[in-house]
Amino acid sequence: MSRVHITEYLDIDTDRELWLCNRCGQELIGARENYKRGCVVYERDPDEIMPPIYPPEKTEFYLGVSPGYGVFVEFYCPGCGIMIENELLPEGYPPTHDLELDIDALKAKAEQA
Repeated sequence: MSRVHITEYLDIDTDRELWLCNRCGQELIGARENYKRGCVVYERDPDEIMPPIYPPEKTEFYLGVSPGYGVFVEFYCPGCGIMIENELLPEGYPPTHDLELDIDALKAKAEQA
């Protein structure tokens, strides 16, 4: 198996073209797809994570994520439970596809090594 370290918590197995958890080796999903689709997903209310600094009744400014405008989405390894990524998304918006790698180039580089 030829494993390439991509991020703090993600590796790619170039032989089998799979995203892997860097901590436990859990297979997530095919490397040509969005790794987030292979994770356990947890949506959280922004007020849980970033409560407003001032209560809304004491100021005209909210200083937080306005209700109905977004959710925190956390992505966890289904094997060991490590949080791989998190993002703030508008409600109903699909997860971003933040890593799209040239798998063929990674495979060629791994073969040269």
